[in-house]
Amino acid sequence: MSDMLHKGQSWLAAKLTRFASRMVTYQRDEVSVDLPATIGKSEYEQDDGEGVITRAQVRDFLINTKDLLASPIGTWPRRGDRILETDGDTTFVYELMSIGSEPPWRYSDPFRVKLRIHTKLVDTIT
Repeated sequence: MSDMLHKGQSWLAAKLTRFASRMVTYQRDEVSVDLPATIGKSEYEQDDGEGVITRAQVRDFLINTKDLLASPIGTWPRRGDRILETDGDTTFVYELMSIGSEPPWRYSDPFRVKLRIHTKLVDTIT
């Protein structure tokens, strides 16, 4: 049964990439690669230790695991990596960030087909 579910998840991921993604540039130091990504968001709450809870939202990029690992980047996402998203004449620069004590990414599905990469906007270039 799980093989059928895995095939279904892979099919769905391929359709998501084909029909609901845009090209972004994934950057680590001097290395960069253009990859298709689907845009998402994650919401989270963080306690400052004094009882004040901050609610926030981050921009997520869903990228095929195989695409990133087979690219010149060649490894898992890391804090400090950047994703550049161009919209018209404006390029938005996002930096990978952790949500609370979590890493800056997680798998988006049970079969590890897509990575959900958490980012924050750090610059805008026009």
